[in-house]
Amino acid sequence: MIAERILWHGLGPTLPENTSTGAEACPRAPGPRGGYNHPMTTVNAMNLAEIGNLVGDLTRAQMLTALLDGRALTAGELAWCAGIMPQTASSHLAKLQAAGLLAMEKQGRHRYFRLSSPTVAAMLESMQVVCAVDAPRRIRPESRMDKDMRMARSCYDHLAGVLGVALADALTRQGAVDLTADGGVVTAQGRNMLGSFGIDVAGLADQKRCFCRPCLDWSERRHHIAGALGKGLSDRLFELGWVVRVRDSRVIRVTPEGRRGLKETFAIDHPM
Repeated sequence: MIAERILWHGLGPTLPENTSTGAEACPRAPGPRGGYNHPMTTVNAMNLAEIGNLVGDLTRAQMLTALLDGRALTAGELAWCAGIMPQTASSHLAKLQAAGLLAMEKQGRHRYFRLSSPTVAAMLESMQVVCAVDAPRRIRPESRMDKDMRMARSCYDHLAGVLGVALADALTRQGAVDLTADGGVVTAQGRNMLGSFGIDVAGLADQKRCFCRPCLDWSERRHHIAGALGKGLSDRLFELGWVVRVRDSRVIRVTPEGRRGLKETFAIDHPM
């Protein structure tokens, strides 16, 4: 699968020193007659170009963005999100699945599609960070949906936006989490605090995935918490009814009970 060959910074395996990844720009060595020899490999460049071509299509970009909340959607639902006919959507979905960006599961007559891995979600979120930096003037004015997305949204399986960054800040400020640009750990004080909040920290740490990592927020340009801990925090807020999903979008709304709970527990004064 193409996606399996992509080494995303911070997510891929650790390479030994002096090992060439093949993804770095490598000038061709001069040949015996002043020309240039063929490069050793162009596989990574070809993969990058193919992934860029797939994601660069507006229709497919809308489908991938709709799946960034971590849920699985049917082909019909993704067609609606992209504003196209279901027959057209099937062709786009087949290409994304063949490239390893999507996984598909059948249930009865329906086919459900989801992002194939957290690595794909991290790639898409990181691309949004790049798009938000020094972006050209918007084609249209910022909508209410855009503003709501900046306030609170799902980023694959964890919380992002103002709310996600505020949670990361609160946990860091209270000494529960030590979060840096390279990673994060839960302190002894944090294990007790999160445990009393209803989060099984030991169980999350035993999962076969990154436990706690920073994720650069494209709208806030700061880090929120991802990994197993990020998902655990998100799940707990949903269980308590502090946050709810907005239908057909990645937007998350904080309920009145949630505003009270966030203020009492984390000293977060989330705006209405």
